[in-house]
Amino acid sequence: MANPSIWPGSSSFATGSTPFGFYDIDTDFQTDADKVSNFCARRLGYPLVDVELQDISFFAAFEEAVTTYGNELYAYKIRDNQLTIEGLSTGSNINKAIITPNFEPIVRLSEQYGSEAGSGGNVEYYTGSIDVVRGEQDYDLKAWASSSGVDGEYGIEIKRVFYESNPAIVRYYDPYSGTGFGYQNLFDSFGFGGMSPAINFLMMPLNYDMQVLQAIELNDTIRRSNFSFELRNNKLKIFPIPTISGSMYFEYIKRDDRISGSIQQTPDRVTNVSDSPYDNPTYANINSVGRQWVFEYTLALAKEMLGYVRGKYQTVPIPGAEVQLNQGDLITAATAEKNSLIERLRGYLDETSRKALLERRAQEAEFTNQELKNVPYTIYIG
Repeated sequence: MANPSIWPGSSSFATGSTPFGFYDIDTDFQTDADKVSNFCARRLGYPLVDVELQDISFFAAFEEAVTTYGNELYAYKIRDNQLTIEGLSTGSNINKAIITPNFEPIVRLSEQYGSEAGSGGNVEYYTGSIDVVRGEQDYDLKAWASSSGVDGEYGIEIKRVFYESNPAIVRYYDPYSGTGFGYQNLFDSFGFGGMSPAINFLMMPLNYDMQVLQAIELNDTIRRSNFSFELRNNKLKIFPIPTISGSMYFEYIKRDDRISGSIQQTPDRVTNVSDSPYDNPTYANINSVGRQWVFEYTLALAKEMLGYVRGKYQTVPIPGAEVQLNQGDLITAATAEKNSLIERLRGYLDETSRKALLERRAQEAEFTNQELKNVPYTIYIG
């Protein structure tokens, strides 16, 4: 078996030396690549012992360490901002973007309530009408939808029925109201010229008119056969029994629209964490704290690679004897160091998340207020 290649003692980085070439043109990466190789080799025992790795092994570990750092960093950025960037163009690189939360995703999530309340939303309202037959109370709106071809796969849902008596305002009559305050002219200005001239706009407070209107509506409910209806499973029963034939209008939605209206196909927009527009980090922009983490993670990767190499060459022949290699120790140490570094980075990112920073700021404000309470108040004597 051929002897394994060993670290020659120096390296010279060139474009194309890494497996993916993510950072090969970055001058800071080019400069640090040779330094990191030398750092890792010395930490692995060179020149006191041979290191069975080549420069491209260290370069590959260095590239992986930078990428891992970026992955962990932007995973936390996505977690903090996914609700805000959802719907953003996937072609927008936001590595260096300052992201301000906005209400668009909240409004989008709340559109379903607007649809149900009839005040907006993403479900279209349709208008229909049925023929009201004299003496007939019950009407099957499901049958109407089927015969009209608008029921769809899931049917329709009636949202509003326009079956109401005239508003109380048009039946407001006060025989004791005087005529000396120009009521008719005032009515004309409100468009009520053809109605009773009894509302006291000038002399009486507005709450008086409101109470009279409520009294009229309560009178209709208790003393008269009030205009009302029951709607159960799109079966309509109207009260009182119609005395004349005509048409009755209503608003409805197609239940299919409730499903399709909540889904928007956006192939070029952010829809999940996998297409959030974060790219690999720019190595030159990583500060000294981040670079130190990258150096240590590179060493752990190099230690792991060296362990696998020494696992293949269990013993190395030397003059008159053989040397037993420490494959198991290297892999065990490398695994522990990698896990420790990942946990340390995630803990640091947790402490700097938007939630954690806001909580810390709130605590600082509270502590500052407590401290200010201990400051003596100045008494001015004038």
